[in-house]
Amino acid sequence: MTIAAQFQIEYLQYLGPDGKAVAELPQAFRDPAALVPLFKQMLFVRTFDAKAIALQRTGKRGTYASCLGHEATHVGIGASMRPEDVFAPSYREYGAQFMRGVKPREVLLYWGGDERGNDFSGPKHDYPWCVPIATQCLHAAGAALAFKLRGEPRVAVTCCGDGGSSKTDTYAAINAAGAYRLPFVQCIINNGWAISVPRSAQTGAQTLAQKGLAGGLHCLQVDGNDLIAVLEGMRRAMTRARAGEGGSVIEFLTYRLHDHTTADDARRYRSEDEVKAAWQREPVARLRTFLAHAGVWNEAQEKAWTEECARQVDAEINAYLETPVQPVTAMFDYLYADPPPDLLAQREMALAQEKQA
Repeated sequence: MTIAAQFQIEYLQYLGPDGKAVAELPQAFRDPAALVPLFKQMLFVRTFDAKAIALQRTGKRGTYASCLGHEATHVGIGASMRPEDVFAPSYREYGAQFMRGVKPREVLLYWGGDERGNDFSGPKHDYPWCVPIATQCLHAAGAALAFKLRGEPRVAVTCCGDGGSSKTDTYAAINAAGAYRLPFVQCIINNGWAISVPRSAQTGAQTLAQKGLAGGLHCLQVDGNDLIAVLEGMRRAMTRARAGEGGSVIEFLTYRLHDHTTADDARRYRSEDEVKAAWQREPVARLRTFLAHAGVWNEAQEKAWTEECARQVDAEINAYLETPVQPVTAMFDYLYADPPPDLLAQREMALAQEKQA
């Protein structure tokens, strides 16, 4: 038998679930103290997430997509990018966006139903949150093509979930990145569930990383609960992209510890034992143990920092709650330069109903 081609998918993991090293650490991440700022950012994201959920539960904000359990993956992605790069997120990568300057109050504003939240701080060339599944992957591929045509040393990074990796948008973006050798990084954040659909029912692929092979991209699977592995996987992909060596697909294995959104009840389709087992692999406890054993983090530091996180997040929540509500006409005034007659009629109707309220 003649073999036309053979492929392998490398798996990266440096910290086991118990926080102990399972492989020699990459040179760039051997100083544990260098990881402390990123660990603090992970704690900040977790604090924000808990308070954002509480806001929804108390009726002070609309539906919200929790990022509980994704902190290492999201923060690691954001930490690996430069300001001039472009990020095309889906709708829960807050950790990456905070690293790029987005304010928590803007996340809350968006999920509160105010599109001004999408005009967020940070690089203005980053894309807004994208709720349609995987369409942001095509946006990132287009940006990457522009970078190549202009000869700019910039990289386009995008994220989708395990379910999103089965969309034609993701495949098209991967194919374009391979055909044109683009500076493009496709992050597939595999948290095990596409809302209520398990990974096993989504695809027959042995890994999600290998979906990039057909497009000719470099493919890697990473323990997404291991911050060091996330940083190293992203470092490799970003280095290749900047060097003109083409795009990458990275599958980050993690787990969604909360419901898909606050409108979901994951208890209807996930077993309690499965979730309990996932908590034994979660990223914050893992990195905390590693840093504590290295002598660069302790309980007193964490207590002081979590109190500071709570103070900062409360200030952001207050800024969100104090933001004046837009007038009802705002939903009509920013659609067209010259509104059509039927839209103008609807605008007048909305104004009349508001005056009657």
